[in-house]
Amino acid sequence: MQVVLKEDIEKLGKRGEIIKVAEGYARNFLLPKGKALPATAGNLKTIEREKRRYLVRAAKEKEDNEALARRIAGVSCTVVRKVGEHDVLYGSVTSSDIAEYLHSQGIDVDKRRILLEEPLKSLGIYTVPIRLHPEVTAEVKVWVVKE
Repeated sequence: MQVVLKEDIEKLGKRGEIIKVAEGYARNFLLPKGKALPATAGNLKTIEREKRRYLVRAAKEKEDNEALARRIAGVSCTVVRKVGEHDVLYGSVTSSDIAEYLHSQGIDVDKRRILLEEPLKSLGIYTVPIRLHPEVTAEVKVWVVKE
């Protein structure tokens, strides 16, 4: 059965593509969940209109996120923590701490977008990436200093 995808589906295709799938997969999963439409002439026209609108919206989102990335690049985040012997932190600096600092600077970023592999547990200067958009990644300097 041929269907037109209404959204990107991993390992299957991108939004607006016409693909051939098993009838059961289309009938039981793709169509009821609203992820695809049958490949008819009317549906193809509808998808093309939606695709154009989606591309315009995606370009605007990317442009906004690039502007936000430039703002984030100008910010350096300083986190003050208590330390013990050998300059080891009590606790750690997490993505929540970085998101809080950015919020205090007037920049709202979801903590899940901050790509901190593991919490920062020692003093120093770190460069932490923030994924704002699939194509836009900002970097913020994080200074972990002792109290």
